[in-house]
Amino acid sequence: MSKNAQTVAPEPPIKIDAMLCFAIYGAAHAFTRTYKPLLEPLGLTYPQYLVMVALWEEDAQTVKALGERLGLDSGTLSPLLKRLEQAGLVARKRNREDERQVNVHLTEQGLTMKAEAASVTANIGKAIGCSLDEAVALRDAVNALKGRLDGAE
Repeated sequence: MSKNAQTVAPEPPIKIDAMLCFAIYGAAHAFTRTYKPLLEPLGLTYPQYLVMVALWEEDAQTVKALGERLGLDSGTLSPLLKRLEQAGLVARKRNREDERQVNVHLTEQGLTMKAEAASVTANIGKAIGCSLDEAVALRDAVNALKGRLDGAE
């Protein structure tokens, strides 16, 4: 062996089950599968449900603000809003003061759906199978992780 040759330790094998990102990816898919039968009676997909929850929190948002809140670009959000509008749950209107902005408002039917959707959260809580404190701690840990990853970009 020459003086310049270095011994390189072999890299440990990558194991998919050891990857945090894979565990979170799988959990996200499991959540979506769990929500599906709960949202079907409402006629909503999971992304549509997220839009509705954001509007139930704060009605009359701009498309831009809604996209920022949900982490969705306009190319993803616009078709969701179009389908929700066709279902009679939201209305989109151009802002009179700034024609470039589009405001999204819940319709009466969209407001009424909030009461119909109340059981969804309770059923998800049962499916998770942990206490409220545990669920909050998990959510906070995942949000902190997301924040660190966003900061690393």
